[in-house]
Amino acid sequence: MKFSKLTEYFEKLEQTSSRLSLIDILAELFSKVKPAEIAKVVYLIQGRVAPFYEPIEIGMSEKLVAQSIARAYGVEREEVLREYGQVGDLGVVAQRHSGKQSASRIDSGQARMTITDVFKTLTEIAGTAGKGTVEKKLELLSGLLKQMDPVSAKHLVRIPLGVSRLGIGDPTVLDGFALAKLGDRKRRKELEEAYNKTSDLGVIAETLWSQGIQGVRSLDVTVGRPIRSQLAERLPDANTILEKFGGEAHVQYKYDGFRIEIHKQGQKVRLFSRNLEETTPMFPEIIQGILKQVKADSIILDSEAVAFNPESEEFLPFQETTKRRRKYNIEEMAKSLPLKAFVFDIMYLNGKSLIDLSLRARMEKLKKVITPDTVLLAQPGEFTKSVKRIIELFDDAITKGLEGLVCKRPDSKYEAGARNFNWVKLKRHSAGELKDTIDCVILGYIFGRGKRAGFGAGSLLVGVYDKGKDEFVTVSKIGTGLTDEEWREIKVKSAKFKVQSKPARVSSLITPSVWVEPKIVIEVLADEITRSPVHTAGKKGSEPGYALRFPRLVKFRGSDKHAEDATTVKELVEMYKLQFKK
Repeated sequence: MKFSKLTEYFEKLEQTSSRLSLIDILAELFSKVKPAEIAKVVYLIQGRVAPFYEPIEIGMSEKLVAQSIARAYGVEREEVLREYGQVGDLGVVAQRHSGKQSASRIDSGQARMTITDVFKTLTEIAGTAGKGTVEKKLELLSGLLKQMDPVSAKHLVRIPLGVSRLGIGDPTVLDGFALAKLGDRKRRKELEEAYNKTSDLGVIAETLWSQGIQGVRSLDVTVGRPIRSQLAERLPDANTILEKFGGEAHVQYKYDGFRIEIHKQGQKVRLFSRNLEETTPMFPEIIQGILKQVKADSIILDSEAVAFNPESEEFLPFQETTKRRRKYNIEEMAKSLPLKAFVFDIMYLNGKSLIDLSLRARMEKLKKVITPDTVLLAQPGEFTKSVKRIIELFDDAITKGLEGLVCKRPDSKYEAGARNFNWVKLKRHSAGELKDTIDCVILGYIFGRGKRAGFGAGSLLVGVYDKGKDEFVTVSKIGTGLTDEEWREIKVKSAKFKVQSKPARVSSLITPSVWVEPKIVIEVLADEITRSPVHTAGKKGSEPGYALRFPRLVKFRGSDKHAEDATTVKELVEMYKLQFKK
């Protein structure tokens, strides 16, 4: 397929405000793509040249891309940057300059450039390193731009910047696969299980195109490909949890740190975050601990890493732990702010997937594979049928400065990518009035008045995730909890995700001053959850939706959570039902 044809579809995707239309457009596109091209198309839709878990970044800053545009079209970089400051989208700037070129100035190769050609050059840009890197990347990207029509130039430029503006989530892509190859988007769930095990839409697509649905069903857990994390629901107290589990629970401490999935094959170790990003270089002490303490040739472990003060022997808050997510001065930070990794599950051992074993069986295996030491600590937990014992463990966790407990159904499998009542959080504020935090997604912001007019943003429109519909629904406007400086930063943080109209996967009755693609996750504290006719979270027909009363921002979650990992509508409704139970 010609790259120009692909970008025609990108243009259609960008301009639609309906999620069902997104699926139809994707299905039409996928139906025309050859098996050899399908994975490349999927990665380009994601703004990538590899799956998210591979540390392959195209690595071009806004200034470098602006310089490539200037070189391709014979203008000054300052002019490109000035236009960028006006429109906020280098893709649009490239489109304008490409459109100004006469037919004779545009290389005749534009008619021949295929998806494979463009993908190969972008991959070459990503792999460029060493002396002369900047010049080579400039030359490669500007060379591509010279061969692009205006629409293709716009979408090409957005790929190295990671700002596709297509408004497509992974479930929507899976819907497109299901409609194109299985004839019904409702068959997405048949693909989802394999995706949760592999975290790679490209592999799902290649397998579906070449081997059909039976090939997809045969895909399994593999060392080196992160498994999508299992997540927990919430219940208010120990008694409710035991009733839900049929009388017995497995109890582990809940740490507030980084979710780290550990993959070991021989002496090679890779670490992945909850949002599938490889974090191996950031945590050298954990790598050393794994090589020293893990007794297995191949293994996949689920863990939580927390910053630890060796002098006072206390765990540090999340804000301190986040300081370890860095690319520079890693060794120094590892000494001053070391991490302990608490391993709470095992999903793979010596060539065999364990995810279909019961939790009880997995914990027995976990006990045997980790030698106790200072860095990596196995957390096999405790099985109990006693409400009193759960309360004792909960109080002990709080005394240690931890968040609380995670209680699990003893006979449950490891359900990759699932959030259900097989795992339940019991946090210090789970019962009584709403005092537990909610993870929300910024959907837009409203211009400020008075003092805030100078900040560019006066309040945030935020939402939660409706997993069943794969869309983001509004739950509140937030005007408190940020410092003056943080208000100024809102525009900066959201600039790369700003869009001209409501994203297709957003359902809102409120129109903000500026729409933002649902990418930024924030932690919010509110007094309670109420019913509201103006918010769409949980809204059915003429019934009111759910909203947060007196919300305030606690912190930005950074990059440790995908927007789809935010609080769900289902969770919100459960919290609403539980908040006044004593």
